[in-house]
Amino acid sequence: MEFLLEGTGDQARYYFLEMNTRLQVEHAITEQTTGVDLVAAQIRIAAGEVFPWSQGDLTPRGHSIEVRVYAEDPLRDDLPQAGPLLLYRQPSLPGIRIDAGVTEGDEISVHYDPMIAKLIATAATREAARRRAIEALRAYPILGIHTNLPFLIRLLEHPRFVTGEIDTGFIERERRALIEGLDAPPPPEVLAVANEIRNGVGGHLKRTLQDAVPDPWESLRGWRT
Repeated sequence: MEFLLEGTGDQARYYFLEMNTRLQVEHAITEQTTGVDLVAAQIRIAAGEVFPWSQGDLTPRGHSIEVRVYAEDPLRDDLPQAGPLLLYRQPSLPGIRIDAGVTEGDEISVHYDPMIAKLIATAATREAARRRAIEALRAYPILGIHTNLPFLIRLLEHPRFVTGEIDTGFIERERRALIEGLDAPPPPEVLAVANEIRNGVGGHLKRTLQDAVPDPWESLRGWRT
């Protein structure tokens, strides 16, 4: 069940948004806080097996925060980006789960949603999960395209987010503070890696992308009805 919150205090108003009777992008939050595997359960049920648990079997614990890592430019009204992932290294840290469908060398296409991955941070408390999420985002190098990684870090560090004083108008009201300085040049070590890739791996990567298997949606060969 999804709701929207407008305003705060006595003026707060809640709006019903939707009920998802399917796996949604945020299903990882449920899995992390209840310890169940919704995907496996869905497959077993589709195969005719008995539902693996009842509501009374589930006991939520801890707190999870999920962010969507997107190929978009926060400084240009979140304009979607397209291009190769010259460098893509997922963080491996305690309490961090990454759900991604890309690897280094893949290309973000203009034909699909530009979401690169979901990063889910889980800990005993909201504050601990927030800190874990920031640590993981700082250890998530992606080169080749603009991403919203700096924006996500800035958002998680914002004082109003820290205290939970957020609603549907939070980003628009705080946009200047959230994007100010995001156009600063990358650290020297990042620039060094980018230069190495451009001079070395870049040429190989370009050939690899050119020789890649065509998009399956470009042909109907092999499809069965």
